[in-house]
Amino acid sequence: MAEYEAVIGLEVHVQLATASKLFCSCSTRFGQPPNVNVCEVCAGMPGALPVPNRQAIHYAALVGMATDCQINTRSIFARKNYFYPDLPAGYQISQFDLPICEHGHLDIVVDGQEKRIGITRIHMENDAGKNIHAQGENASYVDLNRAGTPLVEIVSEPDMRSAAEAVAYLKTLYGIVTYLGVCDGNMEEGSFRCDANVSLRRKGATAFGTRTELKNLNSFRNVQRAIEYEIARQQDVLDDGEAVVQETRLYDANKNITASMRSKEEAHDYRYFPDPDILPVVISDADLAAWRAELPELPQARAARFTAMTGLPEAEVEVLVQSRALADFFEAAAQKADARKVASYMLGALLRECNARNIPTGDPSAWAMTPDALAELVNIVDKGLISAKIANDIFGELLLSGASPEAYVKEKGLVQISDSSALESAVDEVLAANPAEVEAYRGGKTKLISFFVGQVMRATRGKANPALVNELLAKKL
Repeated sequence: MAEYEAVIGLEVHVQLATASKLFCSCSTRFGQPPNVNVCEVCAGMPGALPVPNRQAIHYAALVGMATDCQINTRSIFARKNYFYPDLPAGYQISQFDLPICEHGHLDIVVDGQEKRIGITRIHMENDAGKNIHAQGENASYVDLNRAGTPLVEIVSEPDMRSAAEAVAYLKTLYGIVTYLGVCDGNMEEGSFRCDANVSLRRKGATAFGTRTELKNLNSFRNVQRAIEYEIARQQDVLDDGEAVVQETRLYDANKNITASMRSKEEAHDYRYFPDPDILPVVISDADLAAWRAELPELPQARAARFTAMTGLPEAEVEVLVQSRALADFFEAAAQKADARKVASYMLGALLRECNARNIPTGDPSAWAMTPDALAELVNIVDKGLISAKIANDIFGELLLSGASPEAYVKEKGLVQISDSSALESAVDEVLAANPAEVEAYRGGKTKLISFFVGQVMRATRGKANPALVNELLAKKL
């Protein structure tokens, strides 16, 4: 890549989390039997009249506000004409000349360097249906349940220069739409997906090279792998003195290759024109003001604040803000206990127990522990009621049961022994049982102190106060 630089732009499709479709009242519920969520409108029947979903317009505007876009108070739906079996009307209802949002940006960080990525436009459109190619049958089927589902397409400027920047942009955008609550973020179900436009040009050149569009990118990892492969493929083509062909290519995750799908269309191939059945979308100033007031603190701002609260590295704080619910959980607990210690339990014991039990790490509704209970656990360790080891050992049970940590440790007899007279006999027994180690310690091998502490902790089943044990051992040795 020494002679070339990559030029990358992304088209991200975000399925809006509305209960009904963009132009009719059919359900958007995923996983229904084929062709259940279908009516005359989403089936493209002649004479059916589409009516825009107000909630979808609201959600689209929120995405634009969160990415510093200009919100057009008047936007127009257009017909994007092309034929495919899963597009029953023979056109997709989208936006072209006058989309709902334009001229925004978001900031990404890669290798410690911040970079601003421009957003050309955000427009609304309805999704197509789904073709099902039955194995073992010489037949294909069409499921229109998804047809008409509301989407926003977020089109970036070609400002990214590496696969890492593209993934950082995608993750930042994913955080925004899920924090807003306008998308459930389920990439496996297609709620958040993207196409990547990739081209190469010689370093120092200002003109863009010929681009290819990559499809079938359904995870952050696959986006990175597909772009990296395509950059290498185009470099080989150019090094061989050949020309890159403008086309759409499919990414095969199993083989980690891209393969030609079809020639790439231009905008004029779709013969856009305003949809005569749909009036322009007009947004009032009062609506804009009310919607802007709904905007939550977004992930980047929240991460910066959490970093100030805890002093933790950026990578660790990013885990805490991976979902709005998880960040809310941390913040609620941190209001009642030391924030850094709360974060330590969430980044350590909580992630460990969730992974061991195959529980979602970003969804606090999946476990019984409350923020108050986590704060209580931190506080009883600070007060010396139990040791940090005991807290770590019982974390899984507290996570699943939702029990009060203080009541739990008292009921189970796990309260820390902080009575020096009670511990003194245990220390004496350990020293008496290990004369060789005592002699070695007194001979200068002071690192053996950890051995003695471990023996006392074992003898007391982990309930001894470690600080007091160290104090008694130092005195007796």
